[in-house]
Amino acid sequence: MEFIIRDCNTNDLTKLVDLCQKHAEYEKAAFTSEGKEDKLKLALFADNPKLYCLIVELNAAIIGYATYTFDYSTWDAADFMYMDCLYLEDSARGFGIGEAIIEKLKQIAIDKNCINIQWQTPTFNTRAINFYNRIGANGKDKVRFFLDFLN
Repeated sequence: MEFIIRDCNTNDLTKLVDLCQKHAEYEKAAFTSEGKEDKLKLALFADNPKLYCLIVELNAAIIGYATYTFDYSTWDAADFMYMDCLYLEDSARGFGIGEAIIEKLKQIAIDKNCINIQWQTPTFNTRAINFYNRIGANGKDKVRFFLDFLN
């Protein structure tokens, strides 16, 4: 299976929002696409982006994405990459694409002098957990909290 991993561009935003919807459904989370394209455009393509995105293409079709940010760890007193999302269409799973995305992210993180990549996944997503364990990632059990505000 030949695929391309590349940076997101503005022409990808409609499909990115569609994939975000599918990702939310997969993780049993609420999602509305309303206004997301414009908000993602601002976050991804500003002079100082808040968010970065890789797109996965197969036969000119977008089949997945990974988004990430850079943050700072108080305990480590160092920068790290936070992978906010990694999603592949179901038909694209199991072909090494996820591992290729992680390798690309690792290189970006190393180039930015990050000490690690951090991320999370729901406890019921055993397929992802097995994948992350297989590639050598270490899990840490925590409970994630949200204090929501009106948008």
